[in-house]
Amino acid sequence: MSAVIQYLLYLAVLIALAIPLGTYIKKVMNREKTFLSQILMPCENVVYKVMRVNKDEQMHWKKYAVSVLAFSGIGLVFLFLLQLLQGVLPGNPQGLANVKWDLAFNTAVSFVTNTNWQAYSGESTLSYFTQALGLTVQNFVSAATGIAVLFALIRGFVQVKAEGLGSFWVDITRIIIYILIPLNLVISLCLVGGGVIQNLKGSETVSLIEPIAVSADGEILENAEIDFEAGTVTVDGKVVEDADIVTEQFVPMGPAASQVAIKQTGTNGGGYMGVNSAHPLENPNAFTNLIEMLSILLIPAALCFTFGKAVKNKKQGAAIFMAMFICLVLALGTIAVSEQLATPQLVQHGVNISMTDQAGGNMEGKETRFGIATSSTWAAFTTAASNGSVNSMHDSYTPLGGMVTMLLMQLGEVVFGGVGCGLYGMLAFAILTVFIAGLMVGRTPEFLGKKIEPYEMKWSVIVCLATPIAILIGSGIAAVVPSVADSLNNGGSHGFSEILYAYSSCGGNNGSAFAGFNANTIFLNVSLGLVMLFARFLPIIGTLAIARSLAGKKQIAKSAGTLSTTNGMFVFLLILIVLIIGALSFFPALALGPLAEFFSNVI
Repeated sequence: MSAVIQYLLYLAVLIALAIPLGTYIKKVMNREKTFLSQILMPCENVVYKVMRVNKDEQMHWKKYAVSVLAFSGIGLVFLFLLQLLQGVLPGNPQGLANVKWDLAFNTAVSFVTNTNWQAYSGESTLSYFTQALGLTVQNFVSAATGIAVLFALIRGFVQVKAEGLGSFWVDITRIIIYILIPLNLVISLCLVGGGVIQNLKGSETVSLIEPIAVSADGEILENAEIDFEAGTVTVDGKVVEDADIVTEQFVPMGPAASQVAIKQTGTNGGGYMGVNSAHPLENPNAFTNLIEMLSILLIPAALCFTFGKAVKNKKQGAAIFMAMFICLVLALGTIAVSEQLATPQLVQHGVNISMTDQAGGNMEGKETRFGIATSSTWAAFTTAASNGSVNSMHDSYTPLGGMVTMLLMQLGEVVFGGVGCGLYGMLAFAILTVFIAGLMVGRTPEFLGKKIEPYEMKWSVIVCLATPIAILIGSGIAAVVPSVADSLNNGGSHGFSEILYAYSSCGGNNGSAFAGFNANTIFLNVSLGLVMLFARFLPIIGTLAIARSLAGKKQIAKSAGTLSTTNGMFVFLLILIVLIIGALSFFPALALGPLAEFFSNVI
């Protein structure tokens, strides 16, 4: 019962915070006065003056698209070079070496595309300078890019017989200055107050309270007796050869809180530490865990209400929100039940027993300070929002629990999805739904007063199918490359799930991974990087093309033949279309991975 209360509390707080934030974002993007305008407007004007930006410019969709691609391309090259040269740059107290070209390419693509897939451990690979100037900056600008493209689409719905979609440079400036910086400043201070580290000190080495013995394979020897004088380790009366006695621990330092804040709110997900938000210095307690978890879906959920207000149809925003919310609740419920019931093998061995200090169920790969309820909620939130941060290892989830996290990414990051990109992806599905429903009942396909024609349909299909194409082709090629098998932590169906999850994560703009999968090879770094580029920028181009077409149309008055897009039937149809496309696209692949593993456990 306490777990159910936790789930309901997380969802209720999320909605309570999203509604007012959605109103604020709408005011910012419509250039209305806000409580921060007097303070931030001078900063905004300085940026325009330095960049020589005409804040009243109305860009054609092609110019808007070129601006997005050029801005992202410059960021990619800068971050790539920053990693290649970090060994000779300042802000490197640990003396970390330059990053290899293939890993540098993968990381640069990852952060520019808002995916934040990481084939490395941040605390031992990247310097403070690279983390701050490279990764953190891209966390802000890549998130702002997604929101900017969304508002270009919103203007397409609102404007009548117009060509301009606003200025990309004005949009991204206002998003960063008025939304992302103030929000993340507050969250960073809360995280620092909760115990997340934020400093510029080099890593430290501290003495352990109790020394431990480690075998030659790196495994901790339980119940070991250590003789410091003789330097020997004994287990059950037998001396263990080649055992090491560990008396010190490596403790990473650095500006973690500031990067954690934007990695969550910007649905970036790149962890400062290698184990992400499962690390006690990145997420030390229940307070920081709550803030970080709610931050994942805060802006994506708020943008649904922003959309409703911006198009002057609050019911439409609520309908899109409900479609996303219902999918999220179904996914969360499936993960929670699967993890609490665990697997038949665990039940047979008496592991699935609730205790006073232990949640019971499948606790493998989960932090005991968080338990199943919080871990399952985070897993659902992070894969629904294309965030990618984790506070537990998805590789250790039950087959069905792991499958749901994969499916949320495979649906095209539309169950809230990334900031901006999740909503414009769902709007492409909405256009598809309107067209199909109109054909079924013989009504004119219209959405928000704009007639839906073949041009919009073609681009909507491309936006909806870009993610499945990238994931299936990428994972299919990887599955037949012999060297990829060496990167797997498991064989059989679970090993295939590791490959499928990796490409689903990159194609779904997520960034999380099944723990144990070694993606730091030339083939995987390059192929996953190409998947991220394809799945990020093709939908952006398609969305802007749709926006231009809608903006040039006249407004159609409602009639008896107009299909309602704000009632429960439309919400049901929208969810159905999303699930059908996901099921048809990925069922064969899921049948070879998590479903095969599930049935092998129960049969």
